[in-house]
Amino acid sequence: MARRIAVLTGDVIDSRKVNDGTQLYKVLDATLAALAERHLGRGQRYRGDGFQLVLADAGKAMKAAIQLRAALIRHSEPKQRWDARIAIAVGEDDWQAAQAITDADGEVFVRSGQALDAMDTQHLALSLPEVEHDDCLSLVTRFVDDLVDGWSRYSAEIVNLSLQQSATQQVLAEQLGIRQPSVHKRLRAARWALLADTLACFEKRLADSDSRS
Repeated sequence: MARRIAVLTGDVIDSRKVNDGTQLYKVLDATLAALAERHLGRGQRYRGDGFQLVLADAGKAMKAAIQLRAALIRHSEPKQRWDARIAIAVGEDDWQAAQAITDADGEVFVRSGQALDAMDTQHLALSLPEVEHDDCLSLVTRFVDDLVDGWSRYSAEIVNLSLQQSATQQVLAEQLGIRQPSVHKRLRAARWALLADTLACFEKRLADSDSRS
């Protein structure tokens, strides 16, 4: 039976310039596995720096994309920024979590790949079924992409932790070994309050086509 899913297709930016490819792929593999488990899906890396993540919970697609990029930026090498291009496609498909991603060739999988191929300078793209096309949602996707592009490793780290758990600033400070005012400063620099509200909006809009206003 077909259901609404999300397919994230991506690749690591400038992966050939990475000095420690083993560590990069370790971070990528671990993040894909964690997101797949948390959001009822399946992830797979292929051709070294390429990957796909399929989520049965389509509403979590943008959150997963941001968390994946935050994890890469957080663990970047001192003199090189790790990041990824990610194309999100949402639509109906009969894919099941037990099915290998390589065996899936439905329309939503094709759109995700096409959206990645069509990327120019942006690092984040959203593809919806033609009947659901929303210029405003596409514009907000560009805004989120620009926001992430401006993050430091500290901003990415605090966002990554905040997306993984619901914790107070004091708890985050204890985890990072810093003072609570420093956590507050990093969250402000990352525009966390605005991002959290934006991701909540995406979750509602992507979960079900009937929720579009």
